[in-house]
Amino acid sequence: MKTLDLDHLDSVIDIRNTDLRVVASGNCAAPLRVLGKLDTLLREYRLHLLNAPRGIPTRDGVIPESAFVGAGMRHHPRLVYFPMRLSAVPFLYQRRLRVDVVVVHTSAPIDGKVSLGLEVNVLPGAIAACKAAGGVVIAQVNPQMPYTFGDGELPLDTFDAIVEVDEPVLTLVESPADQATHAGGMTRADSARIIGDYVSRRVKDGSTLQLGIGEIPDAALDGLRGKRGLGIWSEAIGDGVFELDRAGALDPARAIVSSVIMGSPELYAWAHRNERLRVLRTETTNSPAIIAEQPLMTSINTALQVDLYDQANAASVNAKVYSGFGGQSDFTVGALHAPGGQALMALRSWHPKADVSTIVPLIEAPVTSFQHTAVITEQGVAEIAWRDQKSQAVQLIEHAAHPAARDDLWEEAQELGLL
Repeated sequence: MKTLDLDHLDSVIDIRNTDLRVVASGNCAAPLRVLGKLDTLLREYRLHLLNAPRGIPTRDGVIPESAFVGAGMRHHPRLVYFPMRLSAVPFLYQRRLRVDVVVVHTSAPIDGKVSLGLEVNVLPGAIAACKAAGGVVIAQVNPQMPYTFGDGELPLDTFDAIVEVDEPVLTLVESPADQATHAGGMTRADSARIIGDYVSRRVKDGSTLQLGIGEIPDAALDGLRGKRGLGIWSEAIGDGVFELDRAGALDPARAIVSSVIMGSPELYAWAHRNERLRVLRTETTNSPAIIAEQPLMTSINTALQVDLYDQANAASVNAKVYSGFGGQSDFTVGALHAPGGQALMALRSWHPKADVSTIVPLIEAPVTSFQHTAVITEQGVAEIAWRDQKSQAVQLIEHAAHPAARDDLWEEAQELGLL
């Protein structure tokens, strides 16, 4: 293991190789300083990470790869997208993709170990595949990265090189719901609040929660502050979980489990050396079998569209990938198999930017998940689980669809043979 400055990275990487694949931390843990330097050394290479933030290298000569597309890669003309559940991505490294270089963003050392901090996710699998291929593993070590406990604690000799930096890590600050009036005279804030209220009413004390990151899941969290004995088993957590903990809604005897952390500096300070928090590898957090073991497991996700067959599209817009499957299908399946579990799909009934219904006759994009317990919009709750196909369609039109879309949906349902 060598401690290097940025100007000497070429001492551990063969910069003459024009077909290197570099796998890096993503989300809010992207090691931008080291990636920026590598980009000046390598003429052509493949850059592979999940939910890439803005600021990653995107010039000609860089081929971006991802199984979950973030803002830094979205709409990129050379994007190589791998459509798969997040729980399967580590197997992609083992069985399909050669990993030549791994760059991770870690905490400062404590007792001879560093922590992957905000993102463990698929990185242990990438590191193992890289070592098996004789590649190079580099740590961008940063004292401002929280030290989190779990599968991301790695001994220093894991790394071939260490580059020390001292700078703030990336944060995720959600824009507040705007007050502009949309279809039906309702603001975005109003619809988010109503959806959150519907969701929180279904959550019982003692439930285990998985929530996505964003406005709708955050609205659900607002309504959960009065619950007690809740647990968290999630792919990603944000400030809402921190707020639930502060409100006393979480069971202090249960570990808070996630694979990724994204949010504010206050969230990161709470996460640093938090004994109750466990940041684990994707193979564990997203295993449907392990998810199904959690008491009253309740997954709360959102989508771009839901069709009359209760199929959800959370990945594509106009047949072009927007994000990806992520862990939505992992948690939908796991929650439905859990004792007392439920898989909730929460979304607005009308897309405010596209000005179209989000309840559609038939999804034409790849399906992200299906067979939910209920689909929830600001219009109401469509009960889906254990109903026949025609009853599902009726529930969606009557209770989830926007009134402006219902007549057309009834006609389409008739043509599809759903009535």
